[in-house]
Amino acid sequence: MVLSASKARSVTRPGRYSDSNGLHLFVTKAGCKSWVLRATVDGKRRDMGLGGFPDVSLTEARTRAARYRTAIADGTDPRKINDSNTTDHDSDTLDEVFTVPTLRQAAMAYFDLHSPNLRNGKHRRNWLQVLEKHAFPTLGDRQVDSITGPDVLRVLTPIWVNRPPTARRVRQRLRSIFSWAVANGHASDNPAGEIIDGGLPKQAKRNNHFRAAPYSAVSEILRVVEASTANEAAKLAFRFLVLTAARSSEVRGATWDEIDWQAKTWTIPAERMKAGIEHRVPLSSVTLNVLERARDLDDGSGVIFPSRLRRRKTLSDMTFSQLLRRLGLSERTTPHGMRTAFRVWAAEQTSASWAACEAALAHRIGDSVAQAYMRSDMLDERRGLMEAWGEYITGAPG
Repeated sequence: MVLSASKARSVTRPGRYSDSNGLHLFVTKAGCKSWVLRATVDGKRRDMGLGGFPDVSLTEARTRAARYRTAIADGTDPRKINDSNTTDHDSDTLDEVFTVPTLRQAAMAYFDLHSPNLRNGKHRRNWLQVLEKHAFPTLGDRQVDSITGPDVLRVLTPIWVNRPPTARRVRQRLRSIFSWAVANGHASDNPAGEIIDGGLPKQAKRNNHFRAAPYSAVSEILRVVEASTANEAAKLAFRFLVLTAARSSEVRGATWDEIDWQAKTWTIPAERMKAGIEHRVPLSSVTLNVLERARDLDDGSGVIFPSRLRRRKTLSDMTFSQLLRRLGLSERTTPHGMRTAFRVWAAEQTSASWAACEAALAHRIGDSVAQAYMRSDMLDERRGLMEAWGEYITGAPG
C-alpha cells in the first residue's frame, strides 16, 4: 500500500510508513517526519535520508529515491548525490526509530509483548534461556535482516536429531521472533519458517509420555512418601496431588479461599488452569482429611502448602520431582504420571463415563461445537469417582 500526500500530512503515530520501492516516511516520538530510502549497497543494508517532511514533499521524495536507486544500479556511491535537505541517516531521533534490532533485541521485544500470556512461571523463565544457550552465542548480535536460512540451520542442525524437543522449541521461538520482525518491518522474510524444511533431517518418532507407575502401585508410593523424613508440606501436597489427580502447579498454588468446606469442593480459578477455564474438584473424605492436617502448616499467607524455605511462598516447581528422586521413586513415576495412573484406573476399574473421567483431569471434551453444548462439569458423577479413587489408594474411606 503506497502513501498519499494526505496520509503523510495526517499521520502522527511514531513508526515507519511504507510507500514503495524502499521509500519510507519515519515519524519519531517527538513528531518529526523524515523520508528515508532503504536499499542494499555493496551487499549491505543502508538507510539514506532524503529530507524532512513537509519541506520535502511526497512527490519530491519519490523523485530523489528514484535518483538514488539509479545511482546504486549504476554502481555509483549514493552518498555523492547532493540533494538539498538530505542527510545520511545518522540523527539520534531517527536512529531510535530506524535501527534494525539484533536477534537478541528482537527476542526481548517479542518476549515483553507476549510473556503476559505465559501463565507458567517455569515456561516464562525457560523461554529465553533456551535461546541464550543455543541461538544467541552465534546469532544474538546479528541484525535480524542479515540472518538467513543457512544461519538458522547452523544453529538447529547440531541438536535437531540428538535433542528433538529442544531443537523444536528453538526453531519455534526463532520463527515467532522473525515473524514479529517481519510484521514490524525489520526483516523481509522468516529464515526459521518453511524455507528451511528441506535442510533439516527427519526426526525419529519418540515416546515422550511421562513415566507413570501402574495404578496398583500408587498405594505403595504414597506409603513410602508418608513414611519419609521429607517436610510435611511436601508430603501432604503430594498426597493431595494424587488424590485430586490435579497438576503440580495447581496443587502448589492452592489457597484456602479456594476450598468450600460445606460443598466439599476445591475451585481452581481460570488464571491458574492450563485451559484458562475455572475448574471444580470434588473433595473426597480422605482428601478433606489431608486438608485438615494441612491446617497446622498455616503461615498466614493463605497458601495451603507453603514452602518451608521461602517464607509465605508456594513450594518450588521442583518439589515433587525432587521428593520422588530422593525416595528412589523417580524411575517408576513422575508427578504428572500420577494423573495417568488415575485415568487408567478409572477406565479399567470403574463404570464412570468417559466424559466424567476426562473432566476429572480438566481436559477439554470434544471440539468447539461439543463444548458449546456441554455446559455441565459432571460434578456429581465425578464426586463418586474421586471418592472411589481415595478409597482404592488408601484402603479405607476417610
